[in-house]
Amino acid sequence: MIPNRVAVVEDESVIAEVLEYNLKRAGYEVDIYERGDVAWDGLRQSPPSLVVLDLMLPGIDGLDLARLLKQEKSTSKIPLIMLTAKGEEVDRIVGLELGADDYIPKPFSPREVVLRIKAVLRRASSNQTDLEEAEEETNWLEAGALRLDPAGFRVLLGDAEVSLTATEFRLLHSLMKGRGRTQTRGQLLSEVWGYADEVESRTVDTHIRRLRKKLGPESDRLETVIGLGYRLSMKG
Repeated sequence: MIPNRVAVVEDESVIAEVLEYNLKRAGYEVDIYERGDVAWDGLRQSPPSLVVLDLMLPGIDGLDLARLLKQEKSTSKIPLIMLTAKGEEVDRIVGLELGADDYIPKPFSPREVVLRIKAVLRRASSNQTDLEEAEEETNWLEAGALRLDPAGFRVLLGDAEVSLTATEFRLLHSLMKGRGRTQTRGQLLSEVWGYADEVESRTVDTHIRRLRKKLGPESDRLETVIGLGYRLSMKG
């Protein structure tokens, strides 16, 4: 994986050029791919540090390409940020389920894209530190039938293991550590995603919805605090 190199997979040349210009100004090397199938070959041969991926692509579409990247050993750990047309909520959710680290709806601000990329890369670079800290945290966190093992990166619902993405795990871990304390979207974006407070995102809401579906009978523990954010009830 080449540090500070961002691959942009986008078939609209104007958008690709805008992203390339702003990323280079921010100090990144940039690879541009206009087709999904060409990107699939190029990303395997020269894995970048992050991929900005449009959903609507010729050759292989964005969701299929994301699937392939996450299945391939040499590319499975590359962070993905997806570009989506406004209103494509189904594709956005599927993308997050496939392991995308974030999504950005079009039209977007180039400055926000650069901020998002910096945040995702910053989080990726601290993964080793997170692993070491988690290994030191040996106590399970529990709420009703829900149990989370920070050291083993496992979540159990009763005796059954719950399959979560890395981001879903970090989000649930943050809420369980809060032990009923309300956390704003900004606080969660900062702790789980590494975003600056000024970056607005509905990413938290999407992941909360996915967590609720996966937690089944314990889903009601994820409480929405209107106008503030979320908390996880530790009662019962």
